[in-house]
Amino acid sequence: MQDLERAETELVAPPPSRTRAILGLVVSIVAVGGCVVWALDQETPALPDTPGHWALLLLGVLVYGLTILVRGWRWHEILRFADVRHERADSYGLVTVGYMGNNVLPARGGEVLRMFLLAERSSARRREVLGSILTERMLDAGALVALFALLTALNVADSPAGEAPAYIGAAALVLVLGAMIVYLRLRLSGRLQGFADRVRPVTRASRMLLTRGGAELAVATAAVWLAEAIIFWLVGASLGLTISVLESALVVVLASFFALIPAAPGYVGTYDAAVLFALGALDVPGNVAVGAALLFRFVIFVPVTIAGLILMVARYGGLRAALRRSARPAGQHATGPVGPPASPAAGSPPGSGGAPGTP
Repeated sequence: MQDLERAETELVAPPPSRTRAILGLVVSIVAVGGCVVWALDQETPALPDTPGHWALLLLGVLVYGLTILVRGWRWHEILRFADVRHERADSYGLVTVGYMGNNVLPARGGEVLRMFLLAERSSARRREVLGSILTERMLDAGALVALFALLTALNVADSPAGEAPAYIGAAALVLVLGAMIVYLRLRLSGRLQGFADRVRPVTRASRMLLTRGGAELAVATAAVWLAEAIIFWLVGASLGLTISVLESALVVVLASFFALIPAAPGYVGTYDAAVLFALGALDVPGNVAVGAALLFRFVIFVPVTIAGLILMVARYGGLRAALRRSARPAGQHATGPVGPPASPAAGSPPGSGGAPGTP
């Protein structure tokens, strides 16, 4: 039994790859070096110079806080659909902790933190929590691809990444959605039972993507990314930069795609290089681009990291305690309170979280 539990733990949260960590560090060093060499040829970076401009940055921080709350609500709804009993406060708190972890730990360690901490404080097993996080990532990826395709179709900044990546991504998104629909129909007809039994704990939450509730979450996710575009627009306005919200959305989308490249914690170097690349395509002066990249990084990364660290210590016992508890075999839950029984999502039979007999 202990061997089985250990195998499940490794399946859900494999140990960090040293090769990946080294590769990410090298990528970040190269990217940061390239950014620094380029920035040295520019004039002194621009910074806000009036109280009104600094107030725009503060407004950007507040808008980003709102996006974190929406993401917390989104995770809560996904967990409810998967019939995971949990405290609503943990949905919001652990999203913040997860972003903090992604900013300070290698290999998106914040997602691992979320998985272990919620599994300990809820009725879910670790792979069920992993499934809910994967559903979030699918929503984010779908929204980003759709937004990228739209910006490319509108020829924003003359499509600096080219048209092919956007249209390939859009085609892939359609194929994925089609494959999910075909798989669901096969399951409803009673096929693929053995495969469904194996993947059900991880894929159960993803069924929500094919429901009305999933469509609502997709709209909310798109709104979140547009809000991040508004944040960059506010950062630009604080520097006197006249770019549109759509152009700001292009910066955010490209930076998010570059963040997929293995790098040091906080996507150091890759994220910044993407912002500078996008601003270059918008013909933004070099010193203004450097200032915008630095300020945008501050607004997006610093406040949420501080908030996550405070929550980690005050509510979840600190990072070291969480890492110790993460070594506990899968299936062992804390005896702490969990939330009320989850309410089934609209259109789902009570107690099933989806169509009966499907994974």
